Amino acid sequence: MTVLHIIGGGLAGSEAAWQAAQRGIQTRLYEMRPKTTTPAHVTDRLAELVCSNSLGSDLPDRASGLLKNELRQMGSLLIASATQAAVPAGGALAVDRDRFADLIEEAVLAHPNITLVREEVRAILDEPCIVASGPLTSEALSQDIARLTGEEHLYFYDALTPLIEAESIDMTVAFRANRYGRGETEDGDYINCPMTQTEYERFVHELHHAERIELRDFEQEDPRFFEGCLPVEQIAHRGPDALAFGPMRPVGLTDPRTGKRPYAVLQLRQDNLAGTLYNMVGFQTNLKWPEQRRVFQLIPGLENARFARLGQMHRNTFLNAPALLRPTLQFHTRDDLFFAGQITGVEGYAGNIGTGLLAGINAACYINGGELWELPRTTMLGALAYYVTHAEAKNFQPMKANFDLVPPLEKRIRGRQERRRAYAERALADLGTFLSTQGTSVAEENQ
Repeated sequence: MTVLHIIGGGLAGSEAAWQAAQRGIQTRLYEMRPKTTTPAHVTDRLAELVCSNSLGSDLPDRASGLLKNELRQMGSLLIASATQAAVPAGGALAVDRDRFADLIEEAVLAHPNITLVREEVRAILDEPCIVASGPLTSEALSQDIARLTGEEHLYFYDALTPLIEAESIDMTVAFRANRYGRGETEDGDYINCPMTQTEYERFVHELHHAERIELRDFEQEDPRFFEGCLPVEQIAHRGPDALAFGPMRPVGLTDPRTGKRPYAVLQLRQDNLAGTLYNMVGFQTNLKWPEQRRVFQLIPGLENARFARLGQMHRNTFLNAPALLRPTLQFHTRDDLFFAGQITGVEGYAGNIGTGLLAGINAACYINGGELWELPRTTMLGALAYYVTHAEAKNFQPMKANFDLVPPLEKRIRGRQERRRAYAERALADLGTFLSTQGTSVAEENQ
């Protein structure tokens, strides 16, 4: 019996294992933690979220929401688990990260076709294999991938956002609200820390002058930061109001103390089901830890904040996928080798889950002798897979789901919201048509 080996028990690896196992494939899922750790993980659980607890917008007319709806239609284990572990987050799908990981690990361990192996894989196997080792791929495996690809990896830097104990937030200053009143709870899903112009300018000044953790010498030559996850201090250097028009934008919010819109706002999003921890939305950082406490406590409402976790930056590794992968996520010179997750250059939790789902299905199709899936480019997942395998290799950069990736609509639609809705309707209809041609329905396979 042919066994599928999956390297990495993160979002992509866990989803890939589930999809292959659901199709009758005996699967061995390798996770190196806790024997070998990484700079970002804090537990040994499968599918641990190491940065934000949000999987992005869940609104059906947003690119991220469309991607999740496609994954639901294709029977994603992780999106179903995220829905079960959801916490209030307005129009976003945010989760209690511990509950989320627990649900996935329980499902994977209970599956009769999946064997979890707790050990580091130091080289790519010569049997059917999916590499979903993530951006923090171990040094030994990274070297073997470099040997296989015949070229150096690209890289960029990612940063974690701090976590704050809810009881330490001064709610006489901070207030609960969602932008424009959207959300699930009457009081508001987010805690907002409002700033006057004077408070904002003082904060930005201190941010400019705060000490950062130095990159290593060879990394300073070309520190490629990913645009979707820039350190807050990096954003601040782009201009005096860059934060006020970015993660600290105050639109759609009114400070109940003044009855007016603040000059800037820091939003805090619930990070666990108990509501005891909140993360600083968009505040990834590479400041030294004492500096984080000093500077972030200048934010109104956080003067006495207690930090359950401080931010940190880590190097993320990804392939030059356009030169190496096919739209099926197969390696260009080896039919039984697939890559999935952030190592492919797909960004965002839902994108990682999606590539894991596609790689798991295609590995199963390969082993079973079936036709491999190439999703329609009109779908968000199909567009992402096409982008990472067809972009210009010389200047390849990671990409999140966005409507600029999909082909234009046949009929011009003027309104932005109406246009997004039309993209989403077309994508789900085309996906439904595609799935109907695959024989056994996804719903039947995932029962």
